[in-house]
Amino acid sequence: MATPELVNSNLQQLVAAAADLCRKPWRHAVLPLDDAQRCDDCNLRLEVRKADGERYPAADLEIEIYRSGDDLNLTLAWCHDEQRPLLWQGNHPVWMEPESGLRCERPVDGAPLEALARRLRALLVPLD
Repeated sequence: MATPELVNSNLQQLVAAAADLCRKPWRHAVLPLDDAQRCDDCNLRLEVRKADGERYPAADLEIEIYRSGDDLNLTLAWCHDEQRPLLWQGNHPVWMEPESGLRCERPVDGAPLEALARRLRALLVPLD
């Protein structure tokens, strides 16, 4: 199975476009949190702006993309609220309490994050 390799700027554009689509009306910028050059093992910060361009840090996310065996997984967590549940997305979404890692219910505003995680995974997993 071929692994897609993207330079950070291409991956950043892909993630920002997916976030803009899934988390409307917000606009997104993506910053790498490490020097990874591959899309299957990296950490990104998703910075949010309102439609008028004003920064909205309360909605910022950290996205970790990593491979476990043959599977591509993602975790999404809010940057400025460590108490909010985080999303693990593999073959299906799992919401977890940040302290314990125990499963929990999807938060009220969690559906757009699930949509974003599914879209990113679909864009990054090569077709067999």
